[in-house]
Amino acid sequence: MTLEQAQQRVLELRRVIEYNNRLYYDQDAPELEDFEYDALNRELKDLEAQFPQLVTPDSPTQHVGGTPSGKFAKVTHTVKMESLQDAFSYEELRDFDRRVRGEGVEPRYVVEVKIDGLSVSLEYENGAFVRGSTRGDGVVGEDVTKNLATIKDIPKKLLNAPEFLEVRGEVYMPHAAFEQLVEEQELNDKQPFKNPRNAAAGSLRQKDSKITASRGLSIFVFNIQQIRGKELHSHQESLDYVKQLGFVVSPRYRSFDNIEDAITEIEAIGQMRGTLPFDIDGAVIKVDDFAQRAMLGSTNKFPRWAIAFKYPPEEKETELQQIDITVGRTGVLTPTAVFAPVQLAGTTVSRAILHNEDFIRQLDVRIGDRILVRKAGDIIPEVVAVTQHKEGSEPYQMPQVCPSCGAPAVHLEGEAALRCVNPECPAQALRNIIHFASRNAMDIDGLGKAVAAQLVSKGYVHSAADLYDLTENQLMTLEKFKEKSARNLLNAIEASKGNNLDKLLFSLGIRNIGEKAAALIAEHFRSMQAVREAGEEQLSEIDGFGAVMAQSVVAFFAKEGTDDLIHRLADAGVNMEWHGEEKTDKLAGKTIVVTGTLPTLSRSEAEALITKNGGKASGSVSKKTAYVLAGEAAGSKLTKAQQLGVPVIDEETFLQMIQ
Repeated sequence: MTLEQAQQRVLELRRVIEYNNRLYYDQDAPELEDFEYDALNRELKDLEAQFPQLVTPDSPTQHVGGTPSGKFAKVTHTVKMESLQDAFSYEELRDFDRRVRGEGVEPRYVVEVKIDGLSVSLEYENGAFVRGSTRGDGVVGEDVTKNLATIKDIPKKLLNAPEFLEVRGEVYMPHAAFEQLVEEQELNDKQPFKNPRNAAAGSLRQKDSKITASRGLSIFVFNIQQIRGKELHSHQESLDYVKQLGFVVSPRYRSFDNIEDAITEIEAIGQMRGTLPFDIDGAVIKVDDFAQRAMLGSTNKFPRWAIAFKYPPEEKETELQQIDITVGRTGVLTPTAVFAPVQLAGTTVSRAILHNEDFIRQLDVRIGDRILVRKAGDIIPEVVAVTQHKEGSEPYQMPQVCPSCGAPAVHLEGEAALRCVNPECPAQALRNIIHFASRNAMDIDGLGKAVAAQLVSKGYVHSAADLYDLTENQLMTLEKFKEKSARNLLNAIEASKGNNLDKLLFSLGIRNIGEKAAALIAEHFRSMQAVREAGEEQLSEIDGFGAVMAQSVVAFFAKEGTDDLIHRLADAGVNMEWHGEEKTDKLAGKTIVVTGTLPTLSRSEAEALITKNGGKASGSVSKKTAYVLAGEAAGSKLTKAQQLGVPVIDEETFLQMIQ
């Protein structure tokens, strides 16, 4: 490869890697599997080693992939939260050992599992938990103290603690919690998280800590970043110490005095990873002695005293036996592959989602085919490819009728999915009721999937309005229901009548309308009657509303049965009005960008005040920006404002404007 060819390939690799870094670290929505992402980084690293003149400070090989978002206050890490160099073969681990010994170090190694989650820092002063933050780019992270405080495994007070302690840990989502979350998302026709790591990251970076608390997150602590008031000399000693303080530490750590025994331990961890109740994406070898670590030092990105071994993804070939079709809350027909059971990542799997008709056509999946299956993120089964068509097989055709009610299944304009449009479809009724009662909708405690299924199967409930007609005698016929549980559910149903209009609108399951959009509609129109009478043009006037969203709202209220549903809910006493603060017009027509750290307001508080006073809070500066509200450490947005001549104001000026 010539220098010119290498330069072109390096630029392309950097572009793809940085794009996927943003998806993985900042948006918690990766498109690539870990091994595909690792292969790109490996190729870039090899090219930069072959052509060192192409190495630049902004290369992904020279920095951690994440960047702090604007959702939380920034935290500058006193001790850099470094990444780890990856190895994909045992020979690379032996090379690591040779490099360590080449520096005059006779190491003892600690081998521990590498938890697949989100890296965080926890700080304690005199035993009290005072701050928690994400890794971010390794130097600057995000303050997520409130959210971390909801995780039960994080001690809020340490006994016999040192004067100051900062530990590093990995927040993760156990398999059981992840499977429950994905089930809820699929029932509500939401795009489910791809794997537990992204679910954990997305859950931790919520503005509402109640959502974080509901997600069942856990943590393992694996390192001491700083300590005052206690002297420690080795990694194993430090893990033993923080365990005594009350932290849940890395679940398996053992020490060895040679690399071959360390490799044997890595093999053992690899064999057991499928039996663990959480995800690991490898194992880590660390030099145990702190003085030796100091001798070895670090590169710009990695410590020279540690290396991570990444396990390859496990794939199995099996036979596709049939394709099942399920009906979602909005009528979408979802195909699922049913295949001869195989062992993957420690569990037996026999089903995998095939997404839609386009996905089936793309893979050319046919019943009876030999297919290749793996677990995305070691947990969600997926069909990767067809290895061999069955002799005489025919391309699979999606059904033309709904398997639940027999009504025609249709393609709506611009959609890949087939959809049942029968409003009386029982499969949709069940999922609609589950969604209506869910936590972010009407929040009816005790009305989960199992209870909803019984209510529908017994014929007590056909629509959400029927919930308000339920009696204690009916509930007493349900499995596991006693007098107390029946009364508790009826009380929860009664309490839901007082919810604000935005909760009701979201609970109705209007296509393309999520929680945020429902709140915008409720605040704008302030009553259900006004929403029902609104046309597409009026709906499109809402800032942040597009034509598709407006069409969805109008279509929902024009649909057969909607009028009856709304009238019955109103007759039952369900609130149909918006109860919220009135907006002012002090910032009407003005777009304002918030940047930097303000003296008293968080960014979200400042943006809420902008919206409350009739303005628009934007995340980017342009010629149309009226003001940039800047605090300390304002970066590129402030520079751009100055270049474009956009007025820059401070917090005091901003507060005077809205007084």
